[in-house]
Amino acid sequence: MPDITLRGMEGNGAFTPCNIGRRNLSQLTGDQVTTPSADAVLDELREIMIDVFDVDDLEITPATSADDIEEWDSLSHVRLLVAVERKFKFKFSNSEIESMKSVSDLLRLVQNKAS
Repeated sequence: MPDITLRGMEGNGAFTPCNIGRRNLSQLTGDQVTTPSADAVLDELREIMIDVFDVDDLEITPATSADDIEEWDSLSHVRLLVAVERKFKFKFSNSEIESMKSVSDLLRLVQNKAS
């Protein structure tokens, strides 16, 4: 995303010079914009997968794939992706969906989109 510079009347509570970009959003909102850690995303994905696959004792690692989880079929894959999109508030492209072969692929995509 290109940076945009807003300039306005300084001192009146109006805009002051600052670059606005995804990484500089905290200048406007006062919030920190950070990329979630792999462990934090993996924990979130684990919770989503437990719900989607309805398996309470599900253990996943980045190497886990549909071959490792009996309940991970084509329908539950769609449900998983929709749940991830809702949780992290973004959409996967068709090419991204086609490239997912394991939890590590999903983890990488979520981290890239969340940054």
